[in-house]
Amino acid sequence: MLISKKKSYGILGGSFDPPHKGHLKISNISLKKIKLEKIFWIVTKKNPFKNKPHFSLEERISKCRKITKNNKKIEVLYLDKKVKSSRSINIINHLLKIKKNKNLYLILGSDNLINLHKWKKWKKIVKLTNLVVFSRKGYVKRSKDSTVVKYLNKKNIIFINNSLINISSSLIRKDNLKKIK
Repeated sequence: MLISKKKSYGILGGSFDPPHKGHLKISNISLKKIKLEKIFWIVTKKNPFKNKPHFSLEERISKCRKITKNNKKIEVLYLDKKVKSSRSINIINHLLKIKKNKNLYLILGSDNLINLHKWKKWKKIVKLTNLVVFSRKGYVKRSKDSTVVKYLNKKNIIFINNSLINISSSLIRKDNLKKIK
């Protein structure tokens, strides 16, 4: 593992539309396994790869704070206005500047790793952070054969062999729509 004695911070970013126990579970696993000082849940106004969010930004931030209120090592942040961007590279650069720390871990699911090479300045992202990748059903094998994994050649990447978390924001939204109909 890539565990360092320096203070280390995790970044879990996304639209959190809505946040759920799966986000909390991977955060808690990351805190424990990687010995992170803190994890920043970075709520974005809109994911550039997804449609308009179901819940308002204010609702999503409020729900994130509610679900994390008992964990002092998780801090919910909205930085789009301050950084003038929702792009991961800009958020990472901002956190590196304010934390004066070069030990950042970007936490993501294996489904996101498959498309990470489509993110703006992805090569710089993987240079500035260590990747922590959690298994998502149906994506594990493809993620390990991804462009980013080949580029990194097993450096700066940690695959967490977690039990599959069978929850996602998409499933929650879909279930809520069924209940309404």
